[in-house]
Amino acid sequence: MTTSDESPVRVIETPTLAIGTRVEGPESGWPVVLLHGFPYDVHSYDAVTALLLRQGARVITPYLRGFGPTRFRDPHAVRSGQQAAIGTDVAELIRESGLDAPVLAGFDWGGRAACVAAALWPELVGGLVAIGGNEIQDIAGSTEPTEPLAESRHWYQYYFHSERGRAGLTRYRREIARQLWEEWEPGREIDTEAFARTAAAFDNPDFVDVAVHSYRHRYGLVPGDARYDEAERLLADRPVIEVPTIVLDPTEDPVTEPRGTEEHRTSFSDLVGHTRVSAGHDTPRDAPEAVAAAVVDLHARIRRTP
Repeated sequence: MTTSDESPVRVIETPTLAIGTRVEGPESGWPVVLLHGFPYDVHSYDAVTALLLRQGARVITPYLRGFGPTRFRDPHAVRSGQQAAIGTDVAELIRESGLDAPVLAGFDWGGRAACVAAALWPELVGGLVAIGGNEIQDIAGSTEPTEPLAESRHWYQYYFHSERGRAGLTRYRREIARQLWEEWEPGREIDTEAFARTAAAFDNPDFVDVAVHSYRHRYGLVPGDARYDEAERLLADRPVIEVPTIVLDPTEDPVTEPRGTEEHRTSFSDLVGHTRVSAGHDTPRDAPEAVAAAVVDLHARIRRTP
């Protein structure tokens, strides 16, 4: 079996993007879509993918907009990083790939994209592994301050609100990413070679614009792309996600506080399971067995459902 690093990247054309995507496993395999966060890339799922391939899965791992080889088809398109945009990207990827009700798994931006897709297009999604729970943003409520320690951990978001921050991310994208990896993985040693493999994805020409737009839009500081206005309106109503869901809560992530099962039930009407996992922010890399097991459990449940 080839490793993930040896797997070629395919380009999947959607109405908006040419998405660089790793596609692994037999064409007859049951489909899984694995979605990375910021500032990470598809390599977060290397070990998860290897485990899923042994279970007969067809594993699709796309680079999100602004990362790696993924490109906008229209050179004049808004380089939006808003939640409706990345969620729509997932729905379009499912449609254009001809995937039949895949299990989605994601963390950080990827978790948000998966939650948005599951909330707005449940007919496309077989199940959801939501790492950290419901990541759909409450933009209207973003002006409400949190306690100071939590605010301090979001320094990079506020930094990107300024043009100084945009210039900083442009000049120091690797240094900022490395800083965040270290802050979000307390007590864990960062693998320098693994970081270098991922950091190449930040050379995408849209990386800075997409990231800056994401962190400004979520606080209501800039408008979104008009093509996503209706989706954002629906998300503002805080829709309950109805597809079968397993929530994994990392316990060592400084920026994600684990929540109780009953609190997660308010977001997911079909909560199949909730597990706390010893992991930092990059949960798929830290706890691949737990992530793969959740995906396999959901697949088994979907297969048994008449």
